Amino acid sequence: MKALVVRKDEESGKTSAAVEEIGIDDLPRAEVTVAVEYSTVNYKDGLCIGPGGGLVRSYPHVPGIDFAGTVEASDDPRYSPGDKVVLTGWRVGEAHWGGYAQKARVKADWLVPLPEGLSTRQAMAVGTAGFTAMLAVMALEDHGIKDGPVLVTGAAGGVGSVATAILAHLGHEVAAVTGRPETEAYLRSLGATQIVAREEINETVKRPLETETWAGCVDAVGGAMLARVLGQMKYGASVAAVGLAGGAGLPATVVPFLLRGVNLLGIDSVMQPYDNRVRAWGRIARDLPMDKLDAMIRPATLADLPQLGADILKGQVQGRVVVDVNA
Repeated sequence: MKALVVRKDEESGKTSAAVEEIGIDDLPRAEVTVAVEYSTVNYKDGLCIGPGGGLVRSYPHVPGIDFAGTVEASDDPRYSPGDKVVLTGWRVGEAHWGGYAQKARVKADWLVPLPEGLSTRQAMAVGTAGFTAMLAVMALEDHGIKDGPVLVTGAAGGVGSVATAILAHLGHEVAAVTGRPETEAYLRSLGATQIVAREEINETVKRPLETETWAGCVDAVGGAMLARVLGQMKYGASVAAVGLAGGAGLPATVVPFLLRGVNLLGIDSVMQPYDNRVRAWGRIARDLPMDKLDAMIRPATLADLPQLGADILKGQVQGRVVVDVNA
């Protein structure tokens, strides 16, 4: 079978990625074997493919932090050959070989049955990024979304694109933040009613509280942008923070939390409880408009991955890359 394999040179410490032929016995031992159909390209995949090796624990390694496909063999009674499944998280593609191969072996606990109404290709158009976006929207809903525009930062990326489409489909006014003016038409096609230049939000924080503007926020950037957004939230509004592209630091004060009751909700897509994963995928099948999803898709093959891994680290990938591992 074909797989994108990342290897590390022991002397130089440099890594390289190439499509190779591997055997089923090369795969890690686990309870369920899945015939992989599609995977995606996420920021973590770029780190794993890149020359620094990023998050990879040992080599050789097959990246791909998510995948969808069909169960081929199972030692667990919950899954039978022929079942359609999807996997996100659980350090697959980092500590355990992932989705950039035509077969994968994983623990049964890591899988979720593919919900009715989603194909494996659509599931990977959603992927980890879209799954994270839905978790963020659910968190905002659980805390109550105020009246007014909901801000989405990093809106042209994977998480931001899906969050924009979901929020718009649910009837919210969406203000999409982007640093690339050429993405405006794309974001409006997803349902954004307002386009905000990144420079407007990413200015230096001058005071801890600004005009109450946003009824909620899905922040896929973090860093200084998140600090600025906190001071612009309406009273009692929530920010669901999902990304660290802008850095792990938070140059903010406690003032927005104390005087405006702002909620900062951290979203971790990796080790979500099974029931919440099933709930989120069910909501995706119901509340993500398929025409918007199809418009986000950028098709790719295993051979495209080394370049795509570099591109996503540079912020040059728009929408959702869907990798057909059998192409």
